[in-house]
Amino acid sequence: MFCDDCKQKPATVHLTQMVNGKKTDMHLCTECAAQKGFLLFDNDKKFSIPNFLGSFLGSDFNLQDVHSLASTNSCSNCGMSFTDIRQTGKLGCSECYKAFDTELEPTLRSIHGNSNHVGKIPVRGGEKVFLKKEMGELKLALQQAIKEENYEQAAEIRDKIKGLEKVINEEGGR
Repeated sequence: MFCDDCKQKPATVHLTQMVNGKKTDMHLCTECAAQKGFLLFDNDKKFSIPNFLGSFLGSDFNLQDVHSLASTNSCSNCGMSFTDIRQTGKLGCSECYKAFDTELEPTLRSIHGNSNHVGKIPVRGGEKVFLKKEMGELKLALQQAIKEENYEQAAEIRDKIKGLEKVINEEGGR
């Protein structure tokens, strides 16, 4: 099988991407894959988790303009620069997420599909978190009902939100 791009060299890199639910397969030679930024490691680098994570940050996933800005900024808490993060694949501290939020956003989206944490809710003590999540969903439904001018449904949702706020406030006072 030959490279889908240059159509001259044998394809050694096989890439499968999912974009908006559509599967795309690409078969590239090493040179074309490197030009497109799909090779994670050069031959002189050994595999390691920091190199692997750093390769996501160092590839050209819409970060070309960010690289020049990030090299001058550093985290006020630990002093790490975005260049250091790209080289090591590790953030220095939790404040790095805030300091480099615009630089990390596209990378987190490309890796996880989202940049907001939507992890598990703890079984014990997670009632308040669950109620807040439910309230967020109700607020979105309220906006949608208002947008569709369905005011009766909007009033019902509003009342549910007020009830949840009351429950949350009562739990907070305990």
